[in-house]
Amino acid sequence: MLILPGGGYNMLAAHEGEGFAHWFVSQGISCYVLKYRLGSQGYRHPVMLNDAARALRMVRAWARRDGLDPARTGVIGSSAGGHLAATLATHFDRGQAGATDLYERESCRPDLAILCYPVITLGEFAHTGSREALLGKTPSPALVSSLSNELQVTSDTPPCFVWHTVADQTVPVENSLLFAAALRRAGVPFSLHVYETGRHGLGLGGPDHSAPPWTEQCLYWFRERKFLP
Repeated sequence: MLILPGGGYNMLAAHEGEGFAHWFVSQGISCYVLKYRLGSQGYRHPVMLNDAARALRMVRAWARRDGLDPARTGVIGSSAGGHLAATLATHFDRGQAGATDLYERESCRPDLAILCYPVITLGEFAHTGSREALLGKTPSPALVSSLSNELQVTSDTPPCFVWHTVADQTVPVENSLLFAAALRRAGVPFSLHVYETGRHGLGLGGPDHSAPPWTEQCLYWFRERKFLP
């Protein structure tokens, strides 16, 4: 798994990066946390997507090197990291077979994607801070549309596990609902979990903020997808 922490494209939330990594390892899943470049550092799209695509290619190549199945390479992202994961799932390429760079020969299409309370749209229900950090203050309508990932789903988008809470006051639940509806229209397999309560950024939960049982349901979905035995 390639892990893309959230943070509004302005910072990287450790509990959605290293925290998730510890959980994946406990389940026997190899994983890598990507420290992608940020809007707060002066970067704008497509730098973040380029970082994620390059990292996915590398993870797939390392799986091949280590005797793991390169066709079971997934991505997980939370909040703005969920937007980046959804962007990778809808804006990928299959690699360049003749590239001199061995990593560039690999596809950057994830085989599945987990989206935790993701930013999806940059339109009506956008998280404006993430949009500005990604695209700047005055992006063109065409750029906003191209990075509103509910508009970019095709039948080739990988299967997705999506979860959100209705009570999220930072990234409206409509983001996940719009994406799930787009997946449904395109015939892409998905598992959608909408919980009534819980603030934004729950991750795996903690002493002062419990998380819904999304990890249990995600493991069940992994087994449905033959990602785990």
